[in-house]
Amino acid sequence: MLAHRSGCPINLTLETLGDRWSLIVIRDLMFGNRRHFRELLTQSEEGIASNVLADRLRRLENARLISRRDDPTHKQKAIYSLTEPAIQLVPLLAQMGAWGRRHTPVSKELSVRAQILEEGGPKLWSKFMEELRHLHLSAPRPKVPVFAQLQSAYEAAMAEARSHR
Repeated sequence: MLAHRSGCPINLTLETLGDRWSLIVIRDLMFGNRRHFRELLTQSEEGIASNVLADRLRRLENARLISRRDDPTHKQKAIYSLTEPAIQLVPLLAQMGAWGRRHTPVSKELSVRAQILEEGGPKLWSKFMEELRHLHLSAPRPKVPVFAQLQSAYEAAMAEARSHR
């Protein structure tokens, strides 16, 4: 077992998630539904290196925040899924996005999902978590789809940004 600096819950959370890339990988699984290594590598706006991505996926799997299973369509591919503890990070990520929108120079297109989650509050977060459980844990399909709402707002904001260039 690894030694921890202290038993403080904030410290332990930071020891698990506080590096530069772990929350970005979780974000991409959660909001981008990027489930394969190649998608996580090539579709992230931040440009993570392949060796760093492989390391973070291993760390997140060891921390039981993601799971990995073989892709039945391709022998050499794996499908990554969020686990329940990672899904329960939705409120934290929503709050981080809200804080970032208020205190950092965000782009409209990359902050639109954070805006929707902030405005929707805990009720929307709960519905989004239900949908993530369906997508990642094979739970029943929820009545209210949130992922599509977040994705269409993001795509509309990206299209608008492209049209202004």
